[in-house]
Amino acid sequence: MPKNASPADDDAVTPQREGKGRPTPKRAEQEAKRVRPLVATTKDAKRAARAEMRERQDRARLGMANGEERYLPARDKGPQRRFVRDWTDAGWHLGEFLMPMMVVVIVLTFIPTTFTQFWSFVALWAFILFVIGDMILLSRRVKKLAAEKFGEDRREKGLGWYAAMRSIQMRFMRMPKPQAKRGEYPRV
Repeated sequence: MPKNASPADDDAVTPQREGKGRPTPKRAEQEAKRVRPLVATTKDAKRAARAEMRERQDRARLGMANGEERYLPARDKGPQRRFVRDWTDAGWHLGEFLMPMMVVVIVLTFIPTTFTQFWSFVALWAFILFVIGDMILLSRRVKKLAAEKFGEDRREKGLGWYAAMRSIQMRFMRMPKPQAKRGEYPRV
């Protein structure tokens, strides 16, 4: 207040209004307004929530199967992993035939002759050794090609193992699904 102003001048200029015209809400009332159930409580709400979740899961499953980057898990993301996937999917590998070979050996063990059972297991172990050799060769080749394409210092770790593990899966069971056709190797 200025030194020479009188208190009577202040009252004449602005009438003081007291309060905001309504009572202050209690904290419990404000919290009660914001409370919503975390889980749906009505049957219709539960049904709608389940349908929405199923739709999201189906969209994510299709996206992952098609190789869409945003739906892939961390182990499959990135251009280097895509290159390795495409290179592995473009070729034929012995590991793809490992499961069918095991089924054949199981069937052959039902033949009651020791000769057949013994040699079927020997053939299986020999085949497994060839599969391991094929996996090692694929791993080395993929690492070398990735180093050529992306640069030695930018190459991710684990690309060889990734290619080897993908090569022992049967082609129709691989996830994400193969994007490259047989024989169509990606450019280096």
